[in-house]
Amino acid sequence: MSLITAKQLSIGYDGVAVEDKLNFTVNSGDYLCIVGENGSGKTTLMKTLLGLQEPIGGEIIMGDGLKRNEIGYLPQQTIVQKDFPASVEEIVLSGCQNRTGLRPFYSRAEHALANENMERMGITALKKRCYRDLSGGQQQRVLLARALCAARKVLLLDEPVSGLDPRVTLEMYELIAKMNREGINIIMVSHDIAAAVRYASHVLHVGKANFFGTKDQYTESDAGRFFLKQGEDGENK
Repeated sequence: MSLITAKQLSIGYDGVAVEDKLNFTVNSGDYLCIVGENGSGKTTLMKTLLGLQEPIGGEIIMGDGLKRNEIGYLPQQTIVQKDFPASVEEIVLSGCQNRTGLRPFYSRAEHALANENMERMGITALKKRCYRDLSGGQQQRVLLARALCAARKVLLLDEPVSGLDPRVTLEMYELIAKMNREGINIIMVSHDIAAAVRYASHVLHVGKANFFGTKDQYTESDAGRFFLKQGEDGENK
């Protein structure tokens, strides 16, 4: 069943489009990776899907009862965020804020959900630790647990492995793939096209040459062949 459908979607700022007439669909069970050149509008698309900014044209249709406040979101981290002086448990619990309504406290069920997602991310032993004292990989697991507290069906990830070493990067990719197998629909922005082809079910390429389709279709497309070769050439230098 279709969860998110974009029709003739144009995105940008102040009435100026950075991407025009995008068409794509996210169905139940999908793992969509959004790739493209720097400055092509990938993060802008994420913000538009979340309702943080309005589309310039076209429409986004939410299906199967999905609401925007039921979408988990892991943005790119800033230096300030990495130094945030709160406990792991406090940060993960804050992902439940869209569930509390007017209540000034978290319910027993919300505490249980936070504990469940900390266990899921393998960070239960860190729950009383200060977030800023953790490694980069541990911090990303904390933020994933927080995003999962907000997510009912869909999780949006913006460059979730940025700045991580190769071993931790592989662990994160495997963790995200596992969440997808467990029923969370993934939409991930990534500059790593090789990883997109390895893990994703579908690819949306934005930029000079737009493309949407399965990962197998992408590898056979002109855009896919060009950018995969660029990635291979970069690794071989």
